Amino acid sequence: MEFLSTILMADPQGKGGTGFSFIFMGLMILVFWLFMIRPQAKKAKEQKSFINDLKKGDKVVTIAGIHGTINKINEDGTLSLEVSPGSYIKIEKSTISLEWSAAINKTVAETK
Repeated sequence: MEFLSTILMADPQGKGGTGFSFIFMGLMILVFWLFMIRPQAKKAKEQKSFINDLKKGDKVVTIAGIHGTINKINEDGTLSLEVSPGSYIKIEKSTISLEWSAAINKTVAETK
């Protein structure tokens, strides 16, 4: 405890305010967490939930921009995507884009 109080009170330049710099550093870390780390973690959680909820017949868009309909979900983390009638490609589940798939499904829902 004495070491901590020595660090907080020590001032190499002879001016007060070292404790203030620790508080300022803590506030910077808090702001960084609030505006950078927390939203990114939330987005990653939504993407994982979206990937786990995929089912046969869903219209999706990959991160490469390939549009298709899910034909089969495999146990090895891949799925069979029908890109045109009778044409199938095997892709990883992680390549499905949440934003683009949501946008294409929103457009399809609006036209109905």
